[in-house]
Amino acid sequence: SKCGGNLGTDGSVSYLFNKVGLIAYVAGTDEDALMEAALEAGAEDVVSNEDGSIDIITAADDLVEVKDALVSAGLEPDNAEVTIQAPSTSSLEQKGAETMLRLLDMLEDLDDVQKVYSNADIPEDVLALLS
Repeated sequence: SKCGGNLGTDGSVSYLFNKVGLIAYVAGTDEDALMEAALEAGAEDVVSNEDGSIDIITAADDLVEVKDALVSAGLEPDNAEVTIQAPSTSSLEQKGAETMLRLLDMLEDLDDVQKVYSNADIPEDVLALLS
């Protein structure tokens, strides 16, 4: 309630998120070779980020198999993990973004909290104002 919201019970919003495998590559990785090898290995999606890095999305159960196939193809990832992603996001304006970021910081500071996931989409211009 300190940040204008309330906490639900454990798992009460889990339906809003999907468990996926995420294999990350640094900027400068050969995108064509990576895309071909990833799709051949059974990856679900290849995402090129604005900073030039590339993310491979897999089913959570296929993460190790896809990662091993990419390493065998000579494409060593920067990171590989099972994570949670929101299939749809909610765009926030400045006031909502400030409140949400303050809440995330407070949650992450709690000793019992290991990871915090969000479906918030904060536009770059709003983030710049908050920095």
